[in-house]
Amino acid sequence: MLLNNKIMLIEDDENCSFLIKVFLEECSFDVDVVNTVTSAISNTKFFDYSLILLDINLPDYNGFEVLKYLNTHKNIPIIVLSAYSDKKIKLMAFKLGARDYMVKPIDPDELEARIWVQLRQISNIVEIKNKKIFQIQNDTILFNYKVLKLTKIEFDILKYLIINKNIIIKRDDLIKFLSSQIQSHRSLDYHIKNIRIKIGDSGSNSKYLITEYGVGYKLLF
Repeated sequence: MLLNNKIMLIEDDENCSFLIKVFLEECSFDVDVVNTVTSAISNTKFFDYSLILLDINLPDYNGFEVLKYLNTHKNIPIIVLSAYSDKKIKLMAFKLGARDYMVKPIDPDELEARIWVQLRQISNIVEIKNKKIFQIQNDTILFNYKVLKLTKIEFDILKYLIINKNIIIKRDDLIKFLSSQIQSHRSLDYHIKNIRIKIGDSGSNSKYLITEYGVGYKLLF
């Protein structure tokens, strides 16, 4: 889902900004309107915006200054709303990080559609970042949606760690849990090593299956 529906409109034409604000608020967006680059940059320090609508001609600085700043300090999609249809200006906007470019006069329905294109992309990124890396499905374990080929012991160890994810599990507790299959630390370490190999986490800097030296193991995801 979207992080929020808050949009900043940077536009010094009062009539234009009023019409866009009213229309987008009817579409259930929360719209802040500013008319200078200074105010726009200040707002990004205090508010979280899902998207910015940016006019190029502004009274204090050129709108490209906003693009330059956000490209360096933020990661907010920007749709440029401009009276200029010149190809060079469009290309400059895209080179500076604009996600889209609309030439005035703006068609409100088209603007809404283009906004949703950008917000859906944000939503997809958030979902990818938050996806489950490990999943238990009946008698199988999936890693990044692919079935892992595990022995019975490896399956039991990994399942236990998944259920207790982000918690340090003592080696002795794991051995007790697997008492019918494992009786020693050395045997447990051997199977942990094999699990690491199967999830591509066998390097010197493991990022999933972490060894807490002298204590046990922790599965992070």
